[in-house]
Amino acid sequence: MRTIDRVRALLPANLTPVLVLVMALVLAVVGGVTAGTPGADTPASASAGAVAETLGTVHKGDVAWMMVATLLVVMMAVPGLALFYGGLVRARNMLSVLMQVLCVFSLVVVLWAVYGYSLAFVGGGPVLGSLDALFLRGIGTDALASTFSEGVKLPELVFVAFQATFAGITCALVVGSLAERIRFSAVLVFAVLWFTLGYLPVAHMVWAEGGYLLGRGALDFAGGTVVHVNAGVAGLVGAWMLGPRLGWGREIMGPHSLPLTMVGASLLWVGWFGFNAGSSLEANATAALAFLNTLMATAAAVLSWAAVEAALRGKASMLGAASGAVAGLVAITPACGSVGPMGAIVIGLASGIVCFWGVTGLKRLLGVDDTLDVFGIHGLGGILGAVLTGVFTAPGLGGTGDAQYRIGHQLLVQVEALLVTIAWSAVAAWIAFRIARALTGLRVSEEEEREGLDICAHGESAYN
Repeated sequence: MRTIDRVRALLPANLTPVLVLVMALVLAVVGGVTAGTPGADTPASASAGAVAETLGTVHKGDVAWMMVATLLVVMMAVPGLALFYGGLVRARNMLSVLMQVLCVFSLVVVLWAVYGYSLAFVGGGPVLGSLDALFLRGIGTDALASTFSEGVKLPELVFVAFQATFAGITCALVVGSLAERIRFSAVLVFAVLWFTLGYLPVAHMVWAEGGYLLGRGALDFAGGTVVHVNAGVAGLVGAWMLGPRLGWGREIMGPHSLPLTMVGASLLWVGWFGFNAGSSLEANATAALAFLNTLMATAAAVLSWAAVEAALRGKASMLGAASGAVAGLVAITPACGSVGPMGAIVIGLASGIVCFWGVTGLKRLLGVDDTLDVFGIHGLGGILGAVLTGVFTAPGLGGTGDAQYRIGHQLLVQVEALLVTIAWSAVAAWIAFRIARALTGLRVSEEEEREGLDICAHGESAYN
């Protein structure tokens, strides 16, 4: 009997959360061995490329704003993303998508406290942090994290919570590519593995002190590469490995509730102000710039998507406008803190057009059943936003770059960051899905898929 068969024989029929957490801890220990030499007993977070210190000024306004921003990001995931995805699937799979988003987000938030924060932001080398803050060891009410402003600090517990929501929603985004045919247990196993192998290294490389891409000068203010490109590529790999849904390309698989999708998109837009403006880590002018850019780019993307849809199809749909809003939010994410409002509008206009092609033309070219177009919107929108960040950060185009800023050089850096993220995420996702397939199987049976995952996986129905 093969080793993997012996392992499967010892597993319960349904993978339990306890097993998932045990797997996570094992992976964390393995990761810690390769992450570098542990440092002092008191960990130091690397917010904005600076290490946490015990001295500094804490402003109550900053603390209050960051707690509100964290709550807004939670709202993005649950209920925003859950309802946006839930309305887009068929009625018999509505609850399964809500459940997957809710449980993946919750699982990753717990893993973030156990070992994720430490591996992403505490010490380490160019690719991964250390296990100095395993189980948040040493991070108490007196621990402070640095912000972008010299001498201004933030309680490290607030920074831990804020970044936990980023990790949670990134893993939950992948669910959209896998919807209507993946096993619930496989989703949980994948989330643990990809969070550990995919999300944490990319987050460290882009945002943490000593991170490889940060050291190269990559610009990603709020997660264009870390969140959206990362999740989009993982979703595309997962959709390819799962195979298309039964009847894909032959049967109508339209959304069952566009009003719910509109509600979800609206909650995403509101919550995204915490996502983007909160990434300033202070209630300051940079937060105000990110706030305004998030408003402008999204509005421009709604209009451009609706316009191109009306021009090509004769009618502008509500689904298209809502998708345009998400596309604009995705594209402005890496740029929101460094481009001017006019640059944000251009990015928004471009994202509506490019992402419309992503969910129509590119999807046909790839021939992959990415159920809810995670790659077409998040992956492609993130790539576009990362590239245009290198253009519109230039001071001559209204950006915040310094006098030595060179568009050509920054574009090369942005492309390098994209290539590293795409390759890393793809390999990590492939490994994660392969292991999930071996342990639990990836896909439900044809019978279960036809009946719907609500009844088969969760024993309940969204609608009586």
